[in-house]
Amino acid sequence: MTPPPPDGPPDRRPGGRTARIRTQVLDAVRAELGEHGYEGLTMEAVAARAGVHRATVYRRWQDVGGLLADVLDAAGEDDWAPPDTGSLRGDLTALNEEIQESLVVQPSIPQALMAASFRSARAADAQQRLWEDRYTRCEAVVERAVGRGELPPHTDARRLLIAATAPIYHQLVLLRAAPDPRLAAQAATTADLAAAAGAFARPAPGDEG
Repeated sequence: MTPPPPDGPPDRRPGGRTARIRTQVLDAVRAELGEHGYEGLTMEAVAARAGVHRATVYRRWQDVGGLLADVLDAAGEDDWAPPDTGSLRGDLTALNEEIQESLVVQPSIPQALMAASFRSARAADAQQRLWEDRYTRCEAVVERAVGRGELPPHTDARRLLIAATAPIYHQLVLLRAAPDPRLAAQAATTADLAAAAGAFARPAPGDEG
């Protein structure tokens, strides 16, 4: 089923009406989600906070799942790039510190969106797209390390990145434990040492079996 067209003709000018409405509405979604969580997120509340007629919100986004999906898709439209400190361990530590900060700030919109993705299929699909985008961008960290001779040439970037960042999510999202200021560096160091020892090497051609 194709979604209904946006309200009025598309306005592709930077700062045009369509872009302004989208910004207002998505800002309102983040604010409502941070204050009330998924259970308290309604189309009416978002429209009121955004100062947009609710018919416009329904017409363009259809439902709460559509709003959440667009918030997540919008996050993938930024120009974020992973840290470049000059070393793999430094890059992974800085990346973990960014992740930790985003998860402990109150309200944590990333945490709220992750929770909402378990309740909305559209949000879950958008969440997966965002994860794929972020991991793809972060592959530059591994590529730089290979270029500097810190890692074997056939290191599996995705496996390394997951190993380096997973402890942050496990501690803060799954266990809901207090943030540990040492964890970002510890997790980065563990992944760095394992990667340098070839723990994340891809099989050589012909060795897959």
